[in-house]
Amino acid sequence: MTDSAIAVSGLRKAFGDKTVLDGIDLDVREGTVFSLLGPNGAGKTTTVNVLTTLMKADGGTARVAGHDVATEAKAVRAAIGVTGQFAAVDELLTGQENLQLMVDLSPVSAKEGKRIVTELLERFELTESAKKPASTYSGGMRRKLDLAMTLVGEPRIIFLDEPTTGLDPRSRRTMWSIIRELVAEGTTVFLTTQYLEEADQLADRVAVLDQGRLVAQGTPDELKRQIPGTHVRLRFTTAAELDAAARVLADSARDDEALTLRVAGDGGTRSLRALLDRLDEYSLSAEEFSVHTPDLDDVFLALTGHTAEVEAK
Repeated sequence: MTDSAIAVSGLRKAFGDKTVLDGIDLDVREGTVFSLLGPNGAGKTTTVNVLTTLMKADGGTARVAGHDVATEAKAVRAAIGVTGQFAAVDELLTGQENLQLMVDLSPVSAKEGKRIVTELLERFELTESAKKPASTYSGGMRRKLDLAMTLVGEPRIIFLDEPTTGLDPRSRRTMWSIIRELVAEGTTVFLTTQYLEEADQLADRVAVLDQGRLVAQGTPDELKRQIPGTHVRLRFTTAAELDAAARVLADSARDDEALTLRVAGDGGTRSLRALLDRLDEYSLSAEEFSVHTPDLDDVFLALTGHTAEVEAK
């Protein structure tokens, strides 16, 4: 089993009489993507700020890369990279100059720094625009440059705060590919996002934060299974077959226009086999069937009472 890259226990933070974090516990394994979801004001950004040493907690403990964020802040900062919601690039400098600036601030040699800059420009598909001012870059290019700058110091853990907000679908998928590559190389990614599809695509584990408390943690599939709504949809060729199947499957919901039955279940192979065996017992067969499960949007709504559209920082 891998070690914890981030370990949080009983973390608390309040601003005046408003409690923002109410004793949260997190365990992020090395070399994985951990996604923190939550509606507006849930405490996501405060959590990131505490874990990246930008803010002190009022209680509890947090260790990042094995170091206590309160007493070993310098060691934590040496091990992490942070990419905020808004690209922190210098628009007066070119893409190459932005990367070179980060190299100059790091303890690498000039020769090694040149290699790093060249490799990052190639990796993020910025070579052709390397000598153009960052002010001329599209939103997607700025986000890629921002992440590239974060990687100059080869951090073990990267915090990505809504990294694809405002990007077009192509740029978003490019960022997803880069994140997957980083994790494949052993990097740990702590991701906050307002796109539930993004968490579903990328995250090994998801935590849902609401009003300063964690209301659920698990893999995306585990969270989906907690929410009722999984069902099998059966489509028949004739109304007579639909009527017969509806009599056999008394608890099903029918759609006469579409000639379909909706049968509740857990989506597992055992229950699916039992359903098909029951149809076969009465010499009935569906023209097609499909299993439908709740998505993270359903999970989010059920746990927080908010739809994904209102989720933000």
